[in-house]
Amino acid sequence: MRETLRAGSKVLITAAVAALALAGCSPTSAGNSESGRDGEAHSILAEHGLDGLDPVSLVDELDRMPLADRPDDLVVSVRPDMLLVGSPENMDAAAPIALPDDQFYLSMAPFVDVTHACTFHSLTTCVGELQNEDITVRITDEATGEVLLDESTRTFDNGFIGYWLPADRVLTVHVEHDGRIGTTEVSTGADDPTCLTTLQLA
Repeated sequence: MRETLRAGSKVLITAAVAALALAGCSPTSAGNSESGRDGEAHSILAEHGLDGLDPVSLVDELDRMPLADRPDDLVVSVRPDMLLVGSPENMDAAAPIALPDDQFYLSMAPFVDVTHACTFHSLTTCVGELQNEDITVRITDEATGEVLLDESTRTFDNGFIGYWLPADRVLTVHVEHDGRIGTTEVSTGADDPTCLTTLQLA
């Protein structure tokens, strides 16, 4: 069985970048979630050389991808239960790929000065402030006090860091960077955000 919690494929430098990230980070459309459209999603991914990956590996691959290598005509939006795969111009027609029922992918972009609104993480368009920066992350289960993760790591090229977490939990996320600290509560339920951009470090 795949580990329940693991680092993901292990933010805005100017106002212009901020505007782009805000516009492209969280597609609001739910897409067409009819079953049987997985093949359509994989066909879209194949056009970008991303076929043959299981959903978890696909998430990890895209979140780690250098910004310069990211396709500008592909959006892969992370929802609690699925990925929506489509184009920036027509996410209403996005095709779904189911995610594991017992896991929840949370991608977070801790920030110091600049952030953007984000509900559902876009693996190809979201960009955060702290790109390729060393941070420490601790994630604790609020109900049991169990420390699920405590590590020193580095944010991805997009300024995010992602983790596969147990589903249906309430967790405390604690991040440190360059003497600054931020702590917040997150939930990993069926209706919860997969994108955390409100964790300010002070």
